[in-house]
Amino acid sequence: MVDVTIRGAGIFGLSIAWVCTQRGAVVRVVDPNGPGAGSSGGLVGALAPHVPENWNDKKAFQLDSLLMAETFWAGVAAAGGVDPGYARAGRLQPVMDERGLELAHDRAEGAQALWQNRAVWQVKRAVSVGDWAPATPTGWLIHDTLSARMHPRHACAALVAALQSRGTEVVAQAPDQGAVVWATGVAGLEEISRAMGATFGNGVKGQAALLQLDRRDAPQLFVDGVHVVPHADGTVAVGSTSERDYDAPDTTDAQLDAVLDKARAAVPALRDAPEIERWAGVRPRSKSRAPVLGGHPLYPGQFIANGGFKIGFGMAPKVAQVMADLVLDGRDAIPDGFRA
Repeated sequence: MVDVTIRGAGIFGLSIAWVCTQRGAVVRVVDPNGPGAGSSGGLVGALAPHVPENWNDKKAFQLDSLLMAETFWAGVAAAGGVDPGYARAGRLQPVMDERGLELAHDRAEGAQALWQNRAVWQVKRAVSVGDWAPATPTGWLIHDTLSARMHPRHACAALVAALQSRGTEVVAQAPDQGAVVWATGVAGLEEISRAMGATFGNGVKGQAALLQLDRRDAPQLFVDGVHVVPHADGTVAVGSTSERDYDAPDTTDAQLDAVLDKARAAVPALRDAPEIERWAGVRPRSKSRAPVLGGHPLYPGQFIANGGFKIGFGMAPKVAQVMADLVLDGRDAIPDGFRA
């Protein structure tokens, strides 16, 4: 008999399945479209923290998850033999003006107080970084050592391989058995919105591109709203747009061209890197912008894990832990701001 049925094989569903399986539960993952078919099958994979100030439950939860990530993904890779492309390689951001420089120094002090001495936020000269330094009018960069990266598709494949190594199935169709967790992304948020007659969440389209450039040991960059993420396979991802209104959920257009132009202008090393792939998809955003975890608002006795939006991969290790605690042991450690 199956102890836990998880509906949805995106990053939340697969991660929860993995932790429940590790704890000895018999788990089945059900998704008619297959693993990573939605926004979890994207290109970017930036696991980056919120700024270390105005601390709240969401930022504390994210910090815990980012600090857990290295052990989490190493265990996944060891079990299934597939590399998720994880590395805590840090992040660089340009300091745009004197006020930004003052804030950067203040946030360095905040990180020292809040990040448990396990990562730093520091201000450094751009000349020390070489041609990977993004354009910065002040000559200064912010460098944090908490940010990490992974290739989303490789991460989903690694989780599937790890689950299969423990005998856990990922199937297209199956009946509910045992506890049921709904991790169905945009479709799940829209279902709840329709039933409630009010917006519970929505989809936000993103577009990204993959360039052929091997900077696998370099930190990711965040420049004027654009993520530039070097991957372990010798590619660099650039993204993404954030579109509340869109006609086609899975096609790219001139908005991605603008993102690429911005990235190439800001980072000299990207200017001649050939483009090898484009991607578009719709990410699940809850009305609160935080993940939605806990009891399902429509199905009594069942559970929900949704709303990863732009931070789903970074939140996944901690989400998986608290959902396994709740589903398997009845222990509820979900922050109030994350409840449905």
